[in-house]
Amino acid sequence: MPSRVSAAAASAPVAGAAVIRPRVLVIAPKDSYRTAPYIESALAIGIDVLIASEGRHSLVSALAQGLHIDLNDPSGSLDLIEKEARNGSFQGIVATDDSTTEMASLAARRLGLPHNRPEAVRIARRKDFARGTLQAASIQVPDFRCICLDRLIENQIEDFPFPCVVKPLAMSGSRGVIRCDDREQFRKAVRRVEGIIADAADESERRNILVEAFIPGFEIAVEGILRHGDLDVLAIFDKPDPLNGPYFEETYYITPTRLAAEVRDRVRVQVEKACRAYGLAEGPVHAECRINQEGVWMLELAARTIGGLCNRLFRYGVGSCLEELVLYHAIGVPLERPEMTDAAGVLMIPIPKAGVLRRVEGVSAAAAVPFIQEVVIQVREGYELIPLPEGSSYLGFIFAVAPDAQKAEQALRDAHARLNIVVAPLWKGVLLAG
Repeated sequence: MPSRVSAAAASAPVAGAAVIRPRVLVIAPKDSYRTAPYIESALAIGIDVLIASEGRHSLVSALAQGLHIDLNDPSGSLDLIEKEARNGSFQGIVATDDSTTEMASLAARRLGLPHNRPEAVRIARRKDFARGTLQAASIQVPDFRCICLDRLIENQIEDFPFPCVVKPLAMSGSRGVIRCDDREQFRKAVRRVEGIIADAADESERRNILVEAFIPGFEIAVEGILRHGDLDVLAIFDKPDPLNGPYFEETYYITPTRLAAEVRDRVRVQVEKACRAYGLAEGPVHAECRINQEGVWMLELAARTIGGLCNRLFRYGVGSCLEELVLYHAIGVPLERPEMTDAAGVLMIPIPKAGVLRRVEGVSAAAAVPFIQEVVIQVREGYELIPLPEGSSYLGFIFAVAPDAQKAEQALRDAHARLNIVVAPLWKGVLLAG
């Protein structure tokens, strides 16, 4: 595990002087599940964090007592951040989610801290901008087209081949992503995606969708940190389940990857080229790629960390907490990671069907499977379950550590088989007047 004193020690100007704790501004949406891990990591390694969010009335004290900004008012928010920096300087700024990366880059630029250009994180957040940028840089991406929902759809895809994939311009977690094998499936998919994006804050994200060619192949995820434009690959995760649609629910992440060394090198080069094409130079990146006989295809590249509780996988598979690595980077402290000998994996427990969760049976039996470290059920009994493509969350997570990747994967599959998820139908009442 990383040193618990290195960040604080780096701040002490001379021997015997009082240690000045580094201070980091963490910009987060009010409902981000990533906020708590950053707070916990900061406490563990001796860094002070201030949370900037719209959570003025939040029940979470770090949000309620933090800096209250309006993400829809960049100018006013930047003034508040600059004023706060005069009360106590920040050594770095971290964005937790896609929706706050641009604000973080603007704030870091104003304060003279290492940052990505706002244009770069905007490209990373928007799939249509990203596809065009990568294509212009001769990086292998699926053929694509941006479709305007205000115009006749049929005319816009008349010559586009099937199978294709329909997706929103700016959503994560496979929400709204649907494979279509013919025109009838395409029409139905467009109607579903239109409903999913109806509440998007950005008008262009409400009125446009992306259509791209379906790329067969083996899918992987890449987690890394950029420092001055150089990519440090923290982990490559195999996704052993085939992701062929019609929806693209991610389940298993296994590390270390079982790809050959030559393929791993090609993946690293391709992700680094994509970062340069976007203009990203600092901080965490999360990439999704597909690999087939034609090479490495870039599917996604986000200027943030992996989502959900998958960050816990780093404790098991990399030997360091992911948020600690990001915070260390933010204050400019290099960190050597220990060499890991075991394999690790996570299962994002899929939601089996829509309805109301009654209970999850077999949790103790799943936890008793050899090599299983932890079984976490996040959804409480009585809560509504919404599967993909409308939904965006998982029932919970199972973590495993084993001597090799195959054993870690099998342990997760065995543990999942012991769970019985009981779901009741959801009856939505209708109020009748009279």
